[in-house]
Amino acid sequence: MLEKLGSVEQRFETVNELLCKPDVVADMEQYKHLMQELKHLTPIVEKYREYKKCKDSFDEAKELLDAGGMDKDFREMVQDEFETSRDNLEVILDELKVLLLPRDPNDDKNVIIEIRGGAGGEEASLFAASLFRMYSMYSEEKGFKCEVLSTNETELGGFKEISFEVSGQGAYSRFKFESGVHRVQRVPETESQGRVHTSTVTVAVLPEADEVDVEISTADLQIDTYRAGGAGGQHVNKTESAIRITHIPTGTVVECQDERSQHKNKDRAMKILRSRILEAENQKRADEIAGERKSQVGTGDRSERIRTYNFPQGRVSDHRIGLTLYRIDAIMDGDLDELIDALITADTAEKLKADN
Repeated sequence: MLEKLGSVEQRFETVNELLCKPDVVADMEQYKHLMQELKHLTPIVEKYREYKKCKDSFDEAKELLDAGGMDKDFREMVQDEFETSRDNLEVILDELKVLLLPRDPNDDKNVIIEIRGGAGGEEASLFAASLFRMYSMYSEEKGFKCEVLSTNETELGGFKEISFEVSGQGAYSRFKFESGVHRVQRVPETESQGRVHTSTVTVAVLPEADEVDVEISTADLQIDTYRAGGAGGQHVNKTESAIRITHIPTGTVVECQDERSQHKNKDRAMKILRSRILEAENQKRADEIAGERKSQVGTGDRSERIRTYNFPQGRVSDHRIGLTLYRIDAIMDGDLDELIDALITADTAEKLKADN
C-alpha cells in the first residue's frame, strides 16, 4: 500500500507541474481533466503526508525509548508521544485504505431519476409524487439543481411516471443507492374506512450520459411525433410537439411531451435515452464481474425492495442495511443525509472486506 501511495504522490506532483504549463492551460479539455484528477488525488496525498509525519514521530520516540538513559519526566513524555503516534498511525492507515478504494467513475456525474408508480393504483401514483417532492427538497438542501424532464400525471395530482435531472458536483454519489422498489404503508386519502394500504413505487437512478459516453447512430433511431395528451390545458392536442424515440437495437423507448417545443422534447428524450443505454451497459459489465454483487450494498436492481415507509408507525426501514428511523415526516421533507450516509458507510465496509 505504501508503494502505491508513493506513486500517487509522484502523480500528484506531475499533475501540479502540468497545470502550470501554458499549452495545458490553453487546452480547456486537458486542463479540466487534470483539475478533476488533482481534486481526487489531493485528499489521498494530504493524508499520506500526515501519515509520514506521524511515522517520523513514532520512529523517533521508539528510537529514544530503545536507547534508554533518560530521566523519569523526559521518558514519560517520550512514552506519551510514542503511544499517541502509534494510535494515530492506526487511524490514518484505516483512512488511507478507504481513500485508496477504487472510485465509482460515475460519482461526480449528474443523475436522471425515474420514478414510476407500481402496485397500488392511484395510491402508488400519489406516493410517486411524494418521493419526487422528497428528492426535490433534498436536492435543494444539498445545493443541487432539479429539473423535470418528463411527466405522466394523474387527475389526483400523482405521477404514473416522472423523470427529472439532478445536477451538481457529486449528485450521483448521493442518489445512487435509491434505485429499487420503495414500499409505502399508509391510509390513502381515498380510503373511507381508515384501512392501511400497501403500495409500491419503483425508482431508477441513472448517471447522466454525455455524448462521448454513449454513441448513438441516427440510423438506429425511430422518431415519432404526436399530439401531447394530459389532464387539460390550452396546449393539449393542439400541435404535434410530443416526441417518442425508439432505439431499435435495444428496444428502448422514451417519450417526452412536457415542453411546447418539439426540439426541446427531442433533446430531453435523447438525454434520457443515452442515460438508460449507459445504465444497461454498466449493469451488464457489473454482472460479468465475479463477486461484484458481494462488494456493494444492494444490487441496484429495480425489482429489489429496498425500503419501507410505514406512516402509521412513523418509521422508515432500509432493508439492505437493517436501519430503521422513526422520523418519517422529516425524511419525507428531504432530510435524507442519515439514511444516505449509512448506506455509503455500509458500502465502503463491504468493499474493504472484499479488498482484504
